[in-house]
Amino acid sequence: MNGVTLITGASLGIGEELAYAAALAGRRLVLTARSDQGLARVADAVAAKGHPRPDTIPLDLSLTGSADKIAEMLAAKNLSVAELVNNAGYGLSGELENLDRTDQLGMVDLNVRALTDLTARFLPEIIDAKGGILNVASVASFVPGPGMAVYYASKAYVLSFSEALYAELDGRVRVTALCPGPTPSGFQERARPGSKRRMFPGIPHTSATQVAREGWRGFERGKRVVIPGLFNKMIAFLGPRLPRPLILAAAHFRARKQR
Repeated sequence: MNGVTLITGASLGIGEELAYAAALAGRRLVLTARSDQGLARVADAVAAKGHPRPDTIPLDLSLTGSADKIAEMLAAKNLSVAELVNNAGYGLSGELENLDRTDQLGMVDLNVRALTDLTARFLPEIIDAKGGILNVASVASFVPGPGMAVYYASKAYVLSFSEALYAELDGRVRVTALCPGPTPSGFQERARPGSKRRMFPGIPHTSATQVAREGWRGFERGKRVVIPGLFNKMIAFLGPRLPRPLILAAAHFRARKQR
């Protein structure tokens, strides 16, 4: 079977830029996301840059059984997964009591369950290929997030899961957690529908292109964690070390100020 790099959430933002970075590195790509039109646009852009056009799989990964569907489609084309990029995910801004319960559980399904399912489903193939897993977490992984409680918790899971896999696989497979901070990527439109106010004002934003380039470079080098941007590195360092009540108070104040 021919090994491919499977990238989820590849129709825009960081996922799109990771597709360009992987194509530039000579990978054969399979892209998946909910938007068929978005995937076609990215696949066309990859081809326009002189690389083989990626296969695309329009699919809602939050639905149970998605990993098996992808595996069946790849097997039918004699393809296996050598590298897995778990980028699909979303956040919702607001306090838990004010947000729709179904939407919150959908976030857990996509950010946590689907990522875990895809990793477990394709890990044997990745090990055989001596490939790698790149999980897109967040600088939110390092601190609690009043005002986005479920999102922050889901990304803490992604970081913890990735680091544990890094140790379990012990060099047989590259495992990297990419932890960007605020990034213009379509994230805000999903997190705060209809709002034109910038999320996280006053905090340096890093472009999706820079995040993807640093993330892919770290992934190829076998780094355990990649944190693009100096400010984000400071948050990751200080967050676990500062008194928890101080972190919670500051985060809650910031969330209320953004309303």
